Amino acid sequence: MKLVWSPEIAAKAFTDTVKSCELFEGSSAAELVSAMAAGWNAKLIVETWSRGGVTTMSIGLSVASIHTRGRHVCIAPDEDSKAEYIAAMNKAGMSPEVMVGEPEEAVKGMVIDFLVVDSRKNNLGRVIKEAKFGHRGAVLVCKNAAAVAADFQLRSLFDGGSRRIVRSVFLPVGKGLDIAHVAAGENGSGSDKVKKSRWIRRVDKHSGEEFMIRNRVGRIRMALFRLGWETRFTDYSTVVPSGGQRSGFRASGRAKGLALVE
Repeated sequence: MKLVWSPEIAAKAFTDTVKSCELFEGSSAAELVSAMAAGWNAKLIVETWSRGGVTTMSIGLSVASIHTRGRHVCIAPDEDSKAEYIAAMNKAGMSPEVMVGEPEEAVKGMVIDFLVVDSRKNNLGRVIKEAKFGHRGAVLVCKNAAAVAADFQLRSLFDGGSRRIVRSVFLPVGKGLDIAHVAAGENGSGSDKVKKSRWIRRVDKHSGEEFMIRNRVGRIRMALFRLGWETRFTDYSTVVPSGGQRSGFRASGRAKGLALVE
């Protein structure tokens, strides 16, 4: 089972966030993030926040949790940050859960569907590596991304882990948003070691379509070939095209353009 997009719920969350943020200036990214969290039906929405930060996005996340009937949890580093956050959210009529502690420790034990972190914080990498994402997949949002070096890649934080990023994009909204969709799979974090699984990227030279190929055994030996206009695979494997649809193939017969993957 994967995260399923609901445009109706996303639209409702977007509209409600606009109304809730009328008292605040510079809501910008709040409506977008709220619509995303609601549209993907996130049941556990987690954000990190520290004193002096804006709360418009937090309001949007609370609105989204209402529409998904889920939880919105904020992780604050200290009591002063918690008090300031609660006061700002109460002013907007919101009452999210607030935890105090280091984010990389607080996320342990949670199974997160939607995670919002601050790109400017030094603990960004540690938080993402410790976070465990839902088996349906998850959405990761890094706010204030415009302040980060241009060569920073979210994908690098998942290297060697049991989870991978299906797609990612930078949006010049507000102070910049780095958004990534984490693939569905077994519960796990970016720091977990891969067990009996390996992903290989291949591009079909005929159609130009990109595939992520996974074989569940330790040694991969797969023959990719073309019969007429169809692309088939020998040996059972999991194939994920760029569009995200997953399917398995078995094939036999005369191969043209045989390519072996070791």
